[in-house]
Amino acid sequence: MGLMDKLRGEFIDIIEWLDDSRDTIVWRFPRYDNEIKMGAKLVVRESQTAVFVNEGQVADAFGPGTYTLETQNLPVLSTLKGWKYGFNSPWKAEVYFVNTRLFTDLKWGTQNPVIVRDPEFGMVRLRAFGAYAARVVDATKLLRELVGTDPQFRTEEVQEYLRQMIVSRLGTALASAGIPMLDLAAQQQTIGGKIGAVLSEDLANVGLTIPTFIIENISVPPEVEAALDKRTQMGILGDLNKYTQLQAANAMEAAANNPGGAGEGLGIGVGVALGQQMGRAFNPQDAQGAPAPAGPSQGQQAPQAPGPAGPPPLPAQSQWFVGVDGRQQGPFDADDLAAQARAGSLTGSTLVWRNGMPAWSPAGEVAELASVLAAVPPPLPPS
Repeated sequence: MGLMDKLRGEFIDIIEWLDDSRDTIVWRFPRYDNEIKMGAKLVVRESQTAVFVNEGQVADAFGPGTYTLETQNLPVLSTLKGWKYGFNSPWKAEVYFVNTRLFTDLKWGTQNPVIVRDPEFGMVRLRAFGAYAARVVDATKLLRELVGTDPQFRTEEVQEYLRQMIVSRLGTALASAGIPMLDLAAQQQTIGGKIGAVLSEDLANVGLTIPTFIIENISVPPEVEAALDKRTQMGILGDLNKYTQLQAANAMEAAANNPGGAGEGLGIGVGVALGQQMGRAFNPQDAQGAPAPAGPSQGQQAPQAPGPAGPPPLPAQSQWFVGVDGRQQGPFDADDLAAQARAGSLTGSTLVWRNGMPAWSPAGEVAELASVLAAVPPPLPPS
């Protein structure tokens, strides 16, 4: 009896898989060198496909249902094993359960920004992220191309491969869409649908499809966002004058929240500037120039023109240079020359020059210095 139990344990009677995870795509049934009994039960549940692999070659695939394994429903395996005339004997084969349900909440994102040419802003760097869903549509292709002999193939093993494909397709889609950057948010669903269709076509050779592709957000660098915010503020205000008034009001509010110190002086200065702007706004004649006064009416006396505010500035005196013993001295004004003449150091033969004269000349030949030299007393008579 113990021998019969041992022999019975070497045969597999029921082959099934209950998935207790949310990320397993392919799971290999643990045979442990046991043989599958002819007439065993195969249970394939909804969203599953069972694939039999014999000696490294895909034999048969079964969709959802319960099967009694016989040569009648194992046509390919029967051919590989050479069973003839319904010979019912145990056999060894690997059974892979492929999960065909929809794997959702798979994330993607651009690790590096995508550079596109925007018709309004020129070259712009864009980042994007979102989610997508994947499904196995051909279990045998998936086993041949991606899974191989992996006993438990999970989504994390294929997610990076899919992300790279998504980013490459996203860059091409954004660059060739010709949609302005400010209109991308309105076209995210359309762009996502096109990218999902292209990815499904690319992944058909590995048995996968992307039925859902979602773009959650397309963003620009922070400095571009700040510039767009400024532009939005100016667009709301309408013109630069109103924008300046808004900035002044914000400065006044900040100064009011910081009493004392430099904040008070800043608030006063900004208040004066704002008051001048508001005064010009309510009195446009000050901003555009006051109109010319009307002539005096009959019986009225014309207004007197206002007198000068003060005397005009004195004219600048000429600056003179004097040549003494071959050296240039100066500049001197007329008073300095008169003092030198009285002292006897300036005579009619002394060379002088000022700006505008073609060359040095003796002081006695310069008409402008006649009055200066006239104050020089004549030489004393000989004793």
